[in-house]
Amino acid sequence: MGFELTELIHLFRIELTVFFMAAVPMVELRGAIPMGVALGMSPLHATIISYLGSLLPAPFILLWIKPVFDILRNTRPFRRIVEKLTERSMNKSSPKVQRYGAWGLILLVAVPLPGTGVWSGSLAAALLNIPFKWAFLAIMVGNFLAAVAVMMLSDGVSRLWLW
Repeated sequence: MGFELTELIHLFRIELTVFFMAAVPMVELRGAIPMGVALGMSPLHATIISYLGSLLPAPFILLWIKPVFDILRNTRPFRRIVEKLTERSMNKSSPKVQRYGAWGLILLVAVPLPGTGVWSGSLAAALLNIPFKWAFLAIMVGNFLAAVAVMMLSDGVSRLWLW
C-alpha cells in the first residue's frame, strides 16, 4: 500500500511539473511534452497534461493584458518595455492574423517554433481586438495542432532513443 501511494505522489509531482512548465512563456508545450516523455510519461499523457497547462495563461492574457499595458505605459520604467513588446508582437504576428483573422491566429499558434504559441497568439489577439470567444477557440485549435506535431516528434525521438 505504501509503495503505491509513493508511486502515485511521484506521478502527480511529474504531472504538475509538466503542467506548469507548459504554462511558462517560450517553453509552453513545445518544451513540456519532451520533458514529460523524458520524465517517463507516455507521449499521449505528456501531451494532454501539456496542452491543458499551456492553455492556462490564455484567458488571463486575452482579458487583462491591454488594461495592464495601459497602466504600465503610464509609468516611466515600464513604458519602453511595453512599447517594445507591443511592437514586436504586432510586427511578428499582425500581418497574418489581420489578414486571415481567426485562421491566421490558428496558424500562428500551431507552428511549433519558439516565439509562436499561446502566449504570442493571445497577445496578438488582444492587441488586435479579436473577440474573446473567437480568439480563445482559435488558440485552442492551433495549440492542439502544435501539441499533435510535438507529440509525434517526441514519440519518434523516444522510440529511436529506446531502440
